[in-house]
Formats: sequence, C-alpha cells, structure tokens
Amino acid sequence: MRMRESNEEEKKSVCVMDASGPLGHALVARLLRRGYTVHAATYPHHHHHPEEEYQQHPRLKLFRADPLDYHAIAAAVHGCSGLFAIFNTPSSSQSQSHSCFLDEEEGMVEAEVRAAHNILEACAQTDTMERVVFNSSVTAVLWHALAKTLSERTAWALAMDRGVDMVAINAGLLTGPGLTAGHPYLKGAPDMYDHGVLVTVDVDFLADAHIAAYECPTAYGRYLCFNNAICRPEDAAKLAQMLISSAAAPRPPAPPSDELKVIPQRIHTKKLNKLMLDFTSGVYGDIN
Repeated sequence: MRMRESNEEEKKSVCVMDASGPLGHALVARLLRRGYTVHAATYPHHHHHPEEEYQQHPRLKLFRADPLDYHAIAAAVHGCSGLFAIFNTPSSSQSQSHSCFLDEEEGMVEAEVRAAHNILEACAQTDTMERVVFNSSVTAVLWHALAKTLSERTAWALAMDRGVDMVAINAGLLTGPGLTAGHPYLKGAPDMYDHGVLVTVDVDFLADAHIAAYECPTAYGRYLCFNNAICRPEDAAKLAQMLISSAAAPRPPAPPSDELKVIPQRIHTKKLNKLMLDFTSGVYGDIN
C-alpha cells in the first residue's frame, strides 16, 4: 500500500462506524483535526439522535447505518479511503429485564458476525478503500467472548478473500463514563485476573492507536491495545470501586483483597509500542 502523504490526507474521506460511543466520538474529533472528511455512521439506538451529538462541521457527514443492512453500510463508506469499524456491545444494564438481555445475548453472536461480514464486503466493493481498522477485544485473542472472536475471524477471512487491507486493534476493557458491571467483557474478569490477562484502556490511548494503525503504512495484523494491567489486589479493588461508583451500575460483589494474589502480567503491547513509536517519529506529524 502506498504511503499516505500529509497533503493527500486532506483530500480523503474516512468512515467511523459506529460513531455513537466514546471511541467513535474520540476518533471523529481526531480525524477532523487531522484534515479528513469524516463519514460518522451511527447505528440505531433507543432515543439516539446523531445530529444532536455532533456539532456542524464542513467536513463532517452524518449517516444512519444498520450493521445488518449491507446497503446502508455501503452508502456510508462510499468514496472513503478508510473505515474504522466499531461494534458497541450492549451491556445488561441497557436492557429492561434479565430475560430481555438473555434474548439480546443469544442474538449477539449472530449480529456481530453478520455485521463484520457486511462491513468487509462493503469495503471490498469500495474502489477507493485503502485500509480497514477493525476494533476487536483482547478476549478475542485469548479464550472467551464468542461474539468478538467469531466476528473478528469472519472479518479476517473476508478481508483475505477480497484483498482488503485490514488491521485489528484488540483492546482491553474501555474505562470511563458509562462503564458498568454488566459489561460483557467483565463476565470473564475473575479468570482473566487469575491468568494475568485482565487489562484496561482509556479512550484517548485507544483512539490514538486506531489513527496510527490506519496512517502508518507498516501496520499489519493484530495489535493488543491496553495501558493498564490489573495484576494486583489493589488494582482489582480500584476497578471494583469504579464500577460501584457508576450510578447506572448494580453494585458488583468486590472480592476480598485477601482472596487475591499478585499475578504476573502475561500479555504485552510490544508490537503496538513499536507501531506508535514508528508513527510519531515518522513523517506523519503529531498524533493529535
């Protein structure tokens, strides 16, 4: 893939889909500052109005997309050179009842796999597309989170079959406002802690990693992305307190500190660290 010149970036359009969450907001803001025309595509949400979330900007175009509607996705990525693909998984606290959540949970796997297929197929049919940055989860690299694992596997298979240049960012638990104990990532938290792979990431670091993965020509494959590893009892207590402090979250049972032990960290971000170093020291300018 040819190198992206800084004066060429200003002429290009990129799509952020789904642009409604914290990571979507951070990416849209950064991409606009870097001179891109941004297609901000948002999925249907209850009481969600994208035109109220984003102030008018001459290089911002709003789209309503549906992850299961191929034609809506194709319309959003039309004319774009890049796509940042995000699938915001609903938490149990967003459901009105436990049975409702179980219904959503049963359909989550199929929905994410179909969304990944539609997104990659639309990109393959977009002549101007240069790279897809696919946001996934650390859990997809490890052992659990079937929806994330299968959706990323689907995306990779289709990308290789259709010749789409794709890079995956496998992120830790995204911390910040809105995080609740019902987040699907936290279902495996005890086992992840015991195995030294419970990690978190803040939205600014995650957004910067996505930008680097898109703009740096040497980016390839998967990148583990986190900036905090929870390997000590005090780290686990701090995460539990964060969840307890969330107004929307049910009070989770915090494990007694004497039941936890210090666990060696077993995953690292060396590959991402090198990418970020190459990016910030290259011809691409400041990442912000």
